[in-house]
Amino acid sequence: METFIAEIHDLSKTCSCQNEHNEIPIESIVVKSGALNKVAHYLTKKSFKYPKIIADDKTMKAAGEKLAELLEAEGIKVTSCQITPDENGDVVADEKALVQVLLETGKTSDVMIAVGSGTIHDITRFCSATLNIPFISVPTAPSVDGFTSLGAPLIVRGEKKTFQMTSPIAVFADIDVLKNAPKEMIAAGVGDVIAKYTSLADWKFERHAANAPFCELSAELTQLTLDECVNNIDKIASADEEGITILIESLIKSGIAMLVFGQSHPASGGEHHLSHYWEMDLLKNNRPQVLHGAKVGVTTILLSSIYKTKFLAELENILDNPAIQEKHEQLLVNIRENEDQIKQIIQAIPDPADTRKLMESLGGPVTPEELGISDSLVQESLKHAHNLRDRYTVLKFLNEVLQTEYDTVAKV
Repeated sequence: METFIAEIHDLSKTCSCQNEHNEIPIESIVVKSGALNKVAHYLTKKSFKYPKIIADDKTMKAAGEKLAELLEAEGIKVTSCQITPDENGDVVADEKALVQVLLETGKTSDVMIAVGSGTIHDITRFCSATLNIPFISVPTAPSVDGFTSLGAPLIVRGEKKTFQMTSPIAVFADIDVLKNAPKEMIAAGVGDVIAKYTSLADWKFERHAANAPFCELSAELTQLTLDECVNNIDKIASADEEGITILIESLIKSGIAMLVFGQSHPASGGEHHLSHYWEMDLLKNNRPQVLHGAKVGVTTILLSSIYKTKFLAELENILDNPAIQEKHEQLLVNIRENEDQIKQIIQAIPDPADTRKLMESLGGPVTPEELGISDSLVQESLKHAHNLRDRYTVLKFLNEVLQTEYDTVAKV
């Protein structure tokens, strides 16, 4: 990974998209057994004297306590903030958690260390940028691809919003820790990777249909990450050192692909919007949360079917429909000019039955029902989740142009 980050630093400087955000602040990525032992040396080299560990009860036990002991043994004065869970026992990246971390970190800490998975990193990322102090990533489960990205998805007044904040300056992924993560979190990590099937399709569609910004380097990196993970799914399912290393490196690289572009487009499309909609509904109804990767794994299977049936079946019809032409003239001009490329993009999405088998091999969920998501919520989210982000996804096109009915596909 050290060689990889150096290569990406160089490639991002010559990236054809010329995105102003593609400067990468990550200095070091250590993925190996015993990576926790390297943190103290890095802090000393950077002259950090007052690190603040951000964790919850579970991640503190998984790695936070050991890390604190290692730092204290080197004479580093470390303090910690253990985020208070809600009444369901979930740690949520909302206003309460942010205020707790901001208040407990105060003005004395000079670096924050996120010890946890997705939610802990989202909270730390926001607070790090707000306090203008750097943060270091210490993943405790290979469950999400947000360790190295800029985005901090937060719940603000009950609504899911993503804020572009800051990436970590270093990542220490200890395989000894990650191997002990619950199997459902490993499956969730794969779910977040296979979500790139539809997120990449959405981004490429948006490029052709709505002239949206696009980055070839970021897209290629995301595709390579996806292929590497899927091609080694048996090794990942075994949860041994090699498999977990492949998965965490895939998740880290996916985050870097987002970092290169400066936004989450490569790794977050309609499938993430559905997931966010479900998460907001669970919170509104005071229900326990579901792992992010589990949700996007399911929504990827769902959208793969819809995109490959509803969209492709209707594309020919709408291009010559006078009523639609009048209302969406420029959009249809763009689609007509790029019709072959758009068809290829959607056809390239794997058969949802194959994706189901992949997730089932890991023991991961494949239907909304397995997550406790009702058919009515699925229907509602398919019709409205595209409004959560200002992106022209295929899901948005299906709703705003085709006015698609989903009653026959919601249970795919």
